[in-house]
Amino acid sequence: MKIMHVDASAKRERSNSRALSRFFLEQLREQHADVEIDYLDVTVDTPPHVTEAFAIATYTAAADRTPAMKATLASSDALCARVLAADALVLAMPMYNWSMPSVFKAFIDSITRTNVTYLLNADGSIVGQLGRQKVLFITSRGADLRPGSSYEAMDALTPALKAAFGFLGANHPTFVDAQPLQFADQEARTEALARARNELSAVAVQWAKSAAAGVSGKDTTATASGVAA
Repeated sequence: MKIMHVDASAKRERSNSRALSRFFLEQLREQHADVEIDYLDVTVDTPPHVTEAFAIATYTAAADRTPAMKATLASSDALCARVLAADALVLAMPMYNWSMPSVFKAFIDSITRTNVTYLLNADGSIVGQLGRQKVLFITSRGADLRPGSSYEAMDALTPALKAAFGFLGANHPTFVDAQPLQFADQEARTEALARARNELSAVAVQWAKSAAAGVSGKDTTATASGVAA
């Protein structure tokens, strides 16, 4: 199973999302899953932010693109190829001010490409090309945004990720969210991280079984957040 592993936290060794994504991959290996990792740290290798030149080039028919347009799209083309080649995506990030880090938004903008990661039919319907990939989002959140919490309605991260990757065909992502962390006492933080690790261990078992059976695409593992992959 080829996994594209993306980290998006500005922190290094102090990052909870990075630590949890490493934990998940370790759990996969402990399940004897045969994994190949394609790693991308978008805080180091940040995809270019959208420019006017990018917008014009991406909506110009491939046959009509100038050499300059092709050069503008080159890094996006390469990143799309990496994503499409993966059997699974492990996408780890913190929540910054209720949504995703800007570097991960740049990643989404770079891989959302007409006639590459999604097809636009004549009737206006969209066919995303990531339907075969498993997708796991590992997020860390300072506050408690679980259902029933006072901050539940302020979670802009989960719906944004579901919408962006659903558009690309990944309609059944798994979410493992470590929360609350920053705005909580030590006991609550410890419990949140333990809860996340338990969920990740369960997902690792399911992914390893699917890999052993030669199955890709969605599975039916439910998480505490109520979203299945």
